[in-house]
Amino acid sequence: MNTVFAPLAPATALAPVVERIETLLVDLPTIRPHKLSVATMVGQTLMLVKVHCSDGITGIGEGTTIGGLAYGGESPEGMKLAIDSYFAPVMIGEDATRVQALMARLGRMVKENRFAKSAVETALLDAHGKRLGLPVSELLGGRRRDRLPVAWTLASGDTTRDIAEAEHMLDLRRHRIFKLKIGARGLKEDIAHVAAIKRALGERGAVRVDVNMAWNETEAAFGMAALADAGCELVEQPVASAAALARLMRRFPLALMADEVLTGPESAFEIAKAAGADVFAVKIEQNGGLYNAQRVAAIADAAGIGLYGGTMLEGAVGTIASAQVFSTFADLQWGTELFGPLLLTQEILRQPLDYSDFELTVPDGPGLGIDLDEERVAFFARNGLRKTISAG
Repeated sequence: MNTVFAPLAPATALAPVVERIETLLVDLPTIRPHKLSVATMVGQTLMLVKVHCSDGITGIGEGTTIGGLAYGGESPEGMKLAIDSYFAPVMIGEDATRVQALMARLGRMVKENRFAKSAVETALLDAHGKRLGLPVSELLGGRRRDRLPVAWTLASGDTTRDIAEAEHMLDLRRHRIFKLKIGARGLKEDIAHVAAIKRALGERGAVRVDVNMAWNETEAAFGMAALADAGCELVEQPVASAAALARLMRRFPLALMADEVLTGPESAFEIAKAAGADVFAVKIEQNGGLYNAQRVAAIADAAGIGLYGGTMLEGAVGTIASAQVFSTFADLQWGTELFGPLLLTQEILRQPLDYSDFELTVPDGPGLGIDLDEERVAFFARNGLRKTISAG
């Protein structure tokens, strides 16, 4: 038996509707291997979604993961399949201007798939911003800042190379906050790595670490004490569970940040209720979209928890979607990590993003405020032009 779902509400004759949804995979190389405890990345795949509306406006969104399925339950390929097969039938013909209502309908018809939902919501907001002539930040209540501090992740795995890379970023005035990916090596080796980098940078650069859940609770207790002695100011998700994270709280003179356990407003509420983190790493994809990111931020504000604008190493589209919503947060005490496009060797925008004086400028044009270079996208699309060029 076929199930027929009623539309959200009677649409007026003039209301633009979702007419067509297009998805594609874009494979881009990175400037160096990016070593995490869960995977080593030598490239990044972007799942781009275009929502074509009946008024001729097209919105763009992006879904990206860290290391394919090594990080979580969604991959770019899986997002594409889910949107093509399950999202599109629910969305086509619906009012494109009622973004929250359409996302609520999608949520009833499609469970989980937070990363794919974030990509689609981004595209709907981009289209509606273009329609109204407003940046996405204004659709979300209005921005409070036009520029965002941006940390750089040192993840080559080599201490000497990481120090040289940090020095180069300081010289360029591009980053002065550095996050080190650790957890893949032995605990003492990781501590020595962090301590050496902090000694080299001194007060010129802040040092933080991300363990990506690689430690057990005993290792975390030892590691956080040693990291505090080394001058590290923040540790991100050293253990896998929210309960273990809460047990580590207030035991060491450095901040503890929740990341992987933060999967939307419900999880944010539970962590806040248990006083389970000093800081929330807010990621639009991990939380299921821009509106959910705002809800998580509101919970953090109410609980006195600091905010950090996180990344899934998105390309330009996902990065600017994140920047648009982070610009609306009442407080952003720990800055952001929106460096994803800088890790890629290839540009897919007509006008590159403005990274300067240690910050990223949030575009003020309609929608996301960016324009894809469609020729470059076509060239790097999977099974696209690049695949047809012979080696000779």
